[in-house]
Parts: sequence; C-alpha cells; structure tokens
Amino acid sequence: MNNCFFCQYKVEPSYKEVENLTKFLSPRKKILGRDKTGICAKHQRTLTKQVKYSRFLALMPYVSYQGLR
Repeated sequence: MNNCFFCQYKVEPSYKEVENLTKFLSPRKKILGRDKTGICAKHQRTLTKQVKYSRFLALMPYVSYQGLR
C-alpha cells in the first residue's frame, strides 16, 4: 500500500505546478511534515526544494497575509 501522492500518480514535484505544491502547505504557507501529508521521504525532500524555488521565483508567497493589527 503506497499512500504517497507523487508515487501514486507517478509524477515528481515541480515548481511550475503551484496548485499541487499548495496542497502540502499550511494555511500560513508553511511546509507540512511527512506525518501530516503522508508522502515518502524522497518526495518530501524534492517537494521542499521545489516549494522554496517556487517562492524564490515569486510563483508562491512566503507567508499568508493576516492583516495589520
């Protein structure tokens, strides 16, 4: 039984597929751990690098906007 999202669909995490990457972020845009997402260690490492690269290219935000207090 393989419940890793990327193994199941036979794809690799890519910085271009922002919709797929946002599934693995918290509402505050932090990268979730393997215990919450259920993806394997190999894809978790790749996912982290791709999310960071996507943020660097301004395709994704670093943080969510919570408003001024």
